Amino acid sequence: MEAETIVALLTLIGLEVVLGIDNLVFIAILTNRLPERRRFSARRIGLGLAILLRFAMLAGASWLLSLEWTVFRLGPWDASGKDLILLAGGLFLIGKATIEIHHRVDPFARQAAHALDARLARYWPTVLQILLLDMVFSVDSILAAVALTREIWIIATAIAVAVLVMLMSMDRLADFLERNPTVVMLALAFLVMIGMVLVAEAFEVHVPKGFVYTAMAFAAGVEALNLLARRAAQRRQAIAAGQEAPASPAPRGGATAPD
Repeated sequence: MEAETIVALLTLIGLEVVLGIDNLVFIAILTNRLPERRRFSARRIGLGLAILLRFAMLAGASWLLSLEWTVFRLGPWDASGKDLILLAGGLFLIGKATIEIHHRVDPFARQAAHALDARLARYWPTVLQILLLDMVFSVDSILAAVALTREIWIIATAIAVAVLVMLMSMDRLADFLERNPTVVMLALAFLVMIGMVLVAEAFEVHVPKGFVYTAMAFAAGVEALNLLARRAAQRRQAIAAGQEAPASPAPRGGATAPD
């Protein structure tokens, strides 16, 4: 295998894994609303269908490239098929994440959300949302992959490795988010930002990805420090509680007068 091929493969694997993190977080938030016994299968079925969708889109790479052609013009905006998909996906992310944030901030909305979960968090609609979300993220990543290399087997290998990483880390990430609600809030804020970036990209306003991921990494680092600080405070409280001497019981015979 040539060095150029190895570099292209490693680059694509890194690209697919990084782009898959956003997808992974949203899948965790969606499936955590399901009953616990159905979360595992929903994640596996959703990601399984997602990889089939990515391979289908890869097989139709020429069709994906045709999405960059102009569909219609609205003033200075030349709207292509890719732009419309990015716009719809960005608005979906912004709307969904904003609703989730509202439910977690407003106590009355949170109670109403819990009451509606049994009716709204259905199994197959959740799987369908996973599939649609993956399609939005896949369009950009596959177009970038096709621009990097035309070797289909390299792109397919990168997709398979990225989805395998997602499958291996899905349950641990979902459990971590369920135990740490502040991290969920941070993840939802990330999704709002990513949705805004997708909308900007749809209108041909290119936001450097390095700026976006640097901001996300900085915020994630601050939240990691907060988690460590909270755990240290909990350990100190546990140690202090363990060192408190139990109150000595009063003598049953009554106090004796001193001599």
